[in-house]
Amino acid sequence: MPQKPVAGRYELLEQLNHGGMGEVWRGYDAVLDRPVAVKVIRGQAAATPQLAEELAKRFRREARITARIQHPGVPQVYDAVLDEDSYDRLFLVMELVEGVPLSHLVHPDLSLPIGWAVAVAAQVATVLSYAHEVPVIHRDLKPGNILVAHDGTVKVLDFGIAAILRTDVTKLTATGSPVGTYQYMSPEQVRGGQVTPKVDLYALGCVLHELLSGRVLFSADSEYLVMFQHVNAPPAPLRQLRADVPAELEELVLHLLRKAPEARPADVQEVYERLRPFLPAAGEEPSPHEAVPPGTPDPTGVFRRPYAPRSRGRSVGAPDRAAAEAPAVPAAAPLSETLRAQIREAREHYDALVEEERFSQAAEVAGEIVEPAAQALGAENKVVLALRARRAGARLLGGDFRAALPEFEMLAEAYSRINGPTSRAALDCRAQAARCRAELGQVTEALTALESVLGVVRNVDSDASEEAVVLRRDIGMLLLAQGRAAEARALLEPLHDDLNLVYGPEDEMTLEVAEALAVLRLDLDGTTG
Repeated sequence: MPQKPVAGRYELLEQLNHGGMGEVWRGYDAVLDRPVAVKVIRGQAAATPQLAEELAKRFRREARITARIQHPGVPQVYDAVLDEDSYDRLFLVMELVEGVPLSHLVHPDLSLPIGWAVAVAAQVATVLSYAHEVPVIHRDLKPGNILVAHDGTVKVLDFGIAAILRTDVTKLTATGSPVGTYQYMSPEQVRGGQVTPKVDLYALGCVLHELLSGRVLFSADSEYLVMFQHVNAPPAPLRQLRADVPAELEELVLHLLRKAPEARPADVQEVYERLRPFLPAAGEEPSPHEAVPPGTPDPTGVFRRPYAPRSRGRSVGAPDRAAAEAPAVPAAAPLSETLRAQIREAREHYDALVEEERFSQAAEVAGEIVEPAAQALGAENKVVLALRARRAGARLLGGDFRAALPEFEMLAEAYSRINGPTSRAALDCRAQAARCRAELGQVTEALTALESVLGVVRNVDSDASEEAVVLRRDIGMLLLAQGRAAEARALLEPLHDDLNLVYGPEDEMTLEVAEALAVLRLDLDGTTG
């Protein structure tokens, strides 16, 4: 059953994670046409209006404070919504971050490179420094709340959640299961003592110990016994578990894990300075022994290439390798009734979303069915190509030109092989790819491609065909953008005559070209006529 949109605008599309405090959903903001993450927090049941009001106030306060942490390592908070029907569900709408949580990378049989682990800890320390300045204390720092994004940026999730639910009041003598993550609780949290930024330092020590050793700091047969160890048991020195850990790094972790808060480092700035000697220098390339499992993001990159521009991904013109390497299946492969129904449903959903100008979500809907269709029918089956064309079109309409470009170029190549290089489908995709290049600032390449397509269209059809006049208009506007005024005028004047004849003087494109010519004449002749 579809979920009711939150606040009338945030749709819950797919559950990404589920835990004791609630759920995380991949969501969609219907107003701003963008994907979001929606944290659904299940609080204590509000038995009375007074308790409900207290929960609402606490939630709004923490959400607003969290939104003040201005750092790329903290996902942006877009909105905070309280379920006013029951007051026991809180919706935190945030930036959707794609990446790998640390909890997926820690394993006793996997030794993460020291530089990799230190880079994560250093980035977390930087985030905490901004948070503690607000001040905001995380209270529940753990591998599951630390995510390494695909570009290597470390994101610290769930700031303020522990404060909203008061998960820092679990005492060692409490009965039943504690609310919170007992493996990373500082001794003062276990006892129910005063919470200060030092609880985050202790948790960071637990996380770094786990990254380097591959195992949690303390383990026992019950949660109670683990909490008892946090209060009373000495932690095992890292070098007893892993011989290649530098002595200074072992000393830092032990310092972070001291039982008394005042005995720990003064602040996270001190922690960062002590981590710096183990971080890669700017320009330094990783050595072979620093390798991590394939596909694992690299958190050291921000230190090796500080302030580097965005890397050139395959989206700047390289074909979609995954699609190009999809296993070839005969075009006549049978289409199951289930898949046929899924494709039909995806098309209908796509069309409805495009009609509502929800282009980002439309591209996702088309993309979700592409892979199963390609596996069943083959990468160059006409149904699969049509679905890819829909996704590319939605990306173009939504302004995601960087993602649309390689899709259109792949489609142009595929249609050229199947239908011939002068087929309408191939030419259309080449033209759309060129338009993407123009939007990305690659004007020279875009002009060359559009002129090439126009040459073919002129040979196949008339100069006043619908395809030809749009191409002539696009080329003229690009010439204008390059400052090639005389060439633009030479192209746009005959185009204007054709548009007046075929579409009339009040047509939108006729008026657009007339306005451009008026500017050109003023520029070239000093006249408006």
